[in-house]
Amino acid sequence: MSHNILKGKKGIIFGALNEQSIAWKAAVKAVEEGAEIVLTNTAMAVRLGTIKELAQQCNAPLIEADATSVADLENLTDKAMEHFGGKFDFVLHAVGMSPNIRKGKPYTDVNYDFFFKTLDISALSFHKLLQTLYKKDAVNEGGSIVALTYIAGDRAMLGYGDMADAKAMLQSVTRNFGLIMGRERKVRVNTISQSPTATTAGSGIAGMSRMLEFTDKISPIGNADAEDCADYITMLFSDYTRKVTMQNLYNDGGFSAIFLSALKNKQDEHTAGKNQGSCRAQEFGKAGWRPEAHRGPALQGQADRSRAAHPASGRRQF
Repeated sequence: MSHNILKGKKGIIFGALNEQSIAWKAAVKAVEEGAEIVLTNTAMAVRLGTIKELAQQCNAPLIEADATSVADLENLTDKAMEHFGGKFDFVLHAVGMSPNIRKGKPYTDVNYDFFFKTLDISALSFHKLLQTLYKKDAVNEGGSIVALTYIAGDRAMLGYGDMADAKAMLQSVTRNFGLIMGRERKVRVNTISQSPTATTAGSGIAGMSRMLEFTDKISPIGNADAEDCADYITMLFSDYTRKVTMQNLYNDGGFSAIFLSALKNKQDEHTAGKNQGSCRAQEFGKAGWRPEAHRGPALQGQADRSRAAHPASGRRQF
């Protein structure tokens, strides 16, 4: 159901390829909420994907642009401003690709030419976009610019390769350029750290299906899917988040806040308890979690001695 939270707003959506794309769903949602949009992707993506169908569905012009080309970004910005009759209000950067991952190159044996392409496509393109928007003063005061990232930009994660470095750089660009855009233009810049999502781009990552299953199991409320992300993007485009900027915002069902959760089975839990003491897996069953059941021997002994020394108080030393 639409609430028209983007009524009167205009913006550019990068990166829609097909109906699986987060950018595709964000474009549809933005239009449903009253926005006018311009769609953009590379010439190759336009040929291989179905973005032309999205353009018809959203009654939006489709302007081809390579996000790594400053000339293309300048042309895109000029044409968008011409189409809208002036400045616009929001931009979604949903751009990322690693040639090393596509070629199956491990992090210990990367091709550095590929590595530079990964950084250029997935991170420097965002700087180029922000710089273009800044120089052309293309975004209205109170506007919102959003890019998509992943937790591997914050935490070490096997299998994500050089994309993890690119996401870390993307988030740094968000903070540093976000400071400038905020102070000088009153424009917000944020990233959304999304759950693993079954998109065409995500399918290129080794073990993606296992990762989806794993994160969905241990996230307290499960993975956020592409529709959930589109809703979050729309909210960040709106005036309801007018004081949110320079943030990396998790949309992952709580996965990012989990330190250690339920392990595969009782045997794993038993082994973890022996080896890790107080850092045992915690299962929140109907009976609830009892701290005594999840202490290591040393801490349990400390608690027993404390109760013996202070029987009246009943206080426990954790």
